[in-house]
Amino acid sequence: MLPQLAVFEAVARLSSFTKAADELHLAQPTVSAQIKKLADNLQIPLFEQIGKRIYLTPAGENLYKGCQLLFTTLSDIEESLSDLRGLEHGRLRLAVSTTGKYFVPRLLAEFVKLHPAIEVSLQIHNRNTLIDRLSRNEDDLYVFSNPPNDFEIVTQPILPNPMVVFAREDHPLVHEKKISIEQLKNEKFIMREPGSGTRMVAYEAFDHHGLEPRVQMELSTNEAIKQAILAGLGISILSQYTLGLDTFEPRLSILNVQDFPIEKQWQFVYPVGKQTSSVSRAFMDFVRKEAPTLIKDHVGKIKR
Repeated sequence: MLPQLAVFEAVARLSSFTKAADELHLAQPTVSAQIKKLADNLQIPLFEQIGKRIYLTPAGENLYKGCQLLFTTLSDIEESLSDLRGLEHGRLRLAVSTTGKYFVPRLLAEFVKLHPAIEVSLQIHNRNTLIDRLSRNEDDLYVFSNPPNDFEIVTQPILPNPMVVFAREDHPLVHEKKISIEQLKNEKFIMREPGSGTRMVAYEAFDHHGLEPRVQMELSTNEAIKQAILAGLGISILSQYTLGLDTFEPRLSILNVQDFPIEKQWQFVYPVGKQTSSVSRAFMDFVRKEAPTLIKDHVGKIKR
């Protein structure tokens, strides 16, 4: 029954069979079949569908609470056993912001080379979803550039995260020096979606000068924004890491805007009081020592 409960927990948490199937790497019919089998075994409905949305029944809500407690307990047991075994076995559950995907996998790859028996789970979400996962203590570690202020958390710095203004290489401002933020107020901006930490930084930069960006378009991924810039639809404020570590787009340029880059900081985050596992502590130590060397070649590649 445990696999069925894992499927149920994902569907209940995400309120979606499709999203649960994606997260669990299962076909949607398989997820639906597991839920039906679980409901048949328990002889009680767990979900009800109203319109296009699904909702937990009262029985489903009680089961979901029990699943949360069960999987938290199992995770604690696994972490405790991992500590006893050392780093020969164990699991690392990591959740990072969407921009963190440009460098965190490289760090994970190097760490796993040293500890190949460790099982790794990497979740990539925007800031709001990361905060939601943090509030439910779903992962071992989180990587934020803008950690929440309304949580009791422990933070550990990883790397600088320079936020810059990107434009296409033929933009009229590309060759100007010391561009003021006021000069950008009439530019068409392409923004990340609400809930994104990148969007938050962009608005804070304008708010500091009593201005508001002229938003031409909102897109939910950095890759889509880069393509929109290249299509001539506008400019954007993004992390320099969005250009990737091994390759970069030569048709993109960084505008020389006053008060930029805005120097944010990538940070490990976990709740105060959380008992971090030996694997989590080893990964944080590894990143603190090795990240500057592994990532050092990135900054400075891009045309200014």
